[in-house]
Amino acid sequence: MDARARELITLLRLEPHPEGGHYRRVFCSETKVSPADNRVRPALTSIHFLLTAGEHSRWHRVLSDEAWHHHEGAPLRLFMFPPEGGPARVVTLGPAGPDSTPLQVVPAGWWQAARGTGAYTLAGCSVGPGFDFADFAMLADHPHRDRIRAEGLPEFAELG
Repeated sequence: MDARARELITLLRLEPHPEGGHYRRVFCSETKVSPADNRVRPALTSIHFLLTAGEHSRWHRVLSDEAWHHHEGAPLRLFMFPPEGGPARVVTLGPAGPDSTPLQVVPAGWWQAARGTGAYTLAGCSVGPGFDFADFAMLADHPHRDRIRAEGLPEFAELG
């Protein structure tokens, strides 16, 4: 593992994430909201999220909008697939440039996965209404799995 990635895991007190990589919740709003499903949640939550070489964030979905922010390290490829089908989107999250953006929002309910392009990538993820594991699903456990894997990008199947 890259020395800076190891240092970030220690400095930021990151732990393994169920979807892959390392994370720690760094903010949970005291303001509560009650979306259409009437389950009370924090208005906003944020995490630090680190992928090291060879790691990826497996296909999953969150039932709230999720904003990804690039903090440091190599760019990462963020894969997004709409819940009702249609074309997948692949965005490079990294320093602002003609081929990358430092911020990308994954709309509520979209399937998503990510893979770093170098030794490590440190990102932030902010979710509103706030993240709740009850709103989290892994693609491996869902009927959309075969449809997404069949979309034509070889990387899709590898991100299981």
